[in-house]
Amino acid sequence: MTEGPALARVRAAYRRDAEAARPEIWIALRPQPEAEADARAVDARLAAGEVLPLAGTVLAVKGNIDVAGLPTTAACPGYAYLPAQDAPAVARLRAAGTVVLGSTNLDQFATGLVGTRSPYGAVRNALDPELVSGGSSSGSAVAVALGIADLALGTDTAGSGRVPAAFNGIVGLKPTYGSIPTTGVVPACRSLDCVSVFARTLDQAERAHALLLDSPAEPPPRRPGPWRVAVPPLEQLGELDPGWDAAWPAAVQRLADAGAELLPLDLEPFSRAAELLYQGAFVAERYAAVGAFVDKHADSPQAGLDPTVAAIVAAARDIPAHRLYADQEELARLRAAALAGLGEADALLLPTTPGHPTLAEVAADPVGTNSRLGRYTNSTNLFGLCALAVPAGTVPPTAGRSGGPFGVMLIGRPHTEARLGLVARLLQRPAPVRLAVVGAHLSGEPLNPQLLALGARLVAATATAAEYRLHALPTTPPKPGLVRVAPDGATAGAGAGAAIEAEVWELPAEGLGRLLADLPSPMTLGRVRLADGSTVPGFLCEPAALAAAPDITRYGGWRAYLTAQRG
Repeated sequence: MTEGPALARVRAAYRRDAEAARPEIWIALRPQPEAEADARAVDARLAAGEVLPLAGTVLAVKGNIDVAGLPTTAACPGYAYLPAQDAPAVARLRAAGTVVLGSTNLDQFATGLVGTRSPYGAVRNALDPELVSGGSSSGSAVAVALGIADLALGTDTAGSGRVPAAFNGIVGLKPTYGSIPTTGVVPACRSLDCVSVFARTLDQAERAHALLLDSPAEPPPRRPGPWRVAVPPLEQLGELDPGWDAAWPAAVQRLADAGAELLPLDLEPFSRAAELLYQGAFVAERYAAVGAFVDKHADSPQAGLDPTVAAIVAAARDIPAHRLYADQEELARLRAAALAGLGEADALLLPTTPGHPTLAEVAADPVGTNSRLGRYTNSTNLFGLCALAVPAGTVPPTAGRSGGPFGVMLIGRPHTEARLGLVARLLQRPAPVRLAVVGAHLSGEPLNPQLLALGARLVAATATAAEYRLHALPTTPPKPGLVRVAPDGATAGAGAGAAIEAEVWELPAEGLGRLLADLPSPMTLGRVRLADGSTVPGFLCEPAALAAAPDITRYGGWRAYLTAQRG
């Protein structure tokens, strides 16, 4: 009997899990026959004609989200309970045809951004086991990054759905608060918690997000025009790890090159709010969630409390109520300033984190290292915003580090997740290339529509360096041949070089490839030196074709030559 897509994917997932040999990913991995039974049921529904958008995918679920038949532990063995039914988020994805593989490891009680605060073991990074995976949704992110799961559910209060995405080179989508039910989720801070989605591609993340929503919401209106992205000044980001300080401006430039309009933004309100999440009174909500359990089992090794998490929760018990009210007033002020600063921006672009620590660095300073990772993520839920973490290049090996993925985060107003996805796709485009033209591809000339059809845009009207000769080729349509000569003219035997009128156009890399594929002889592509000393690809001519082509260098450019011919 032929395997259906769901059964084939489940079997592949268990093979991949065995190959990866990362048992710390899971708190409870379902027995394979049980998952295969679910897959056969999905395949039967498909065969009966049912539309199942997630059929043929497998799902990992963070261990603080209820999955019927699996213990919900929140990474604390003594806290475990057996839920009678799936959390709504799990049920909705299952109804769409995905098969649950198991319950994943996390920073205990979703308190942490490192992925090491768990009695079930520290979850190592998918790409470099010396580095942290990020948390708190550590197992979920690594299961996706290693190709074991196609999708994973996490939660995000302070960045737990984004930091591990950045560290493992995948997509992390943190929706608008309240848009996906958190019923069946062990709370960290109930007023801030969101169910988040991990996937290897943006399309996969968006498909799952759409299926999870209670109901689609209308995004706020925007003024027509290019995507507008707010970017803070580099000095407001604070210290970035070696390599990250180069990857960040490269990502910003990639957005600008793709046509986004970059807007200045004062990051101070976001940074101040980020500090409030743990250094202020809002951490008291973590005590409201699990404080009674922590107090009761503080001296019980059998409970499996992580000492760092227990200390954070216990310390929140004694925060006075008046401090919470003061912090709420401060937060309201900061939120108003932050939203005013966003103005007409469609998104705020930030590094997801300022760096990527090793397991050893977290062990040496568990609180300080963790706190640094939330510098840019902590404020998002406090402000009621949505966010999308996406890969944005790589960090080269430096100072004994292996390098790895570099991730950025797009933050937007409530219910603008789709808009963030469109902006994020600008980062995924291949970098555009530039092309120097001197003849029939100039603006207004017969071949210029070829450039426009490829999405090219004019960057500069300029001239070449004074080291070229221009010839009129006997072609249809007429076009010139540009050839570089030595300063004394020896290369072409036709006198010294001169500056020739030129334009620089920018176009997608694949567009340049299409031009090259159709480029007729004797035209070639080479490097053209411009008047400012820079070089860009440009159309040149084979010297052998110049014998029967009049030298028109004295006109200074193709347009001037054509004007003289018409006069």
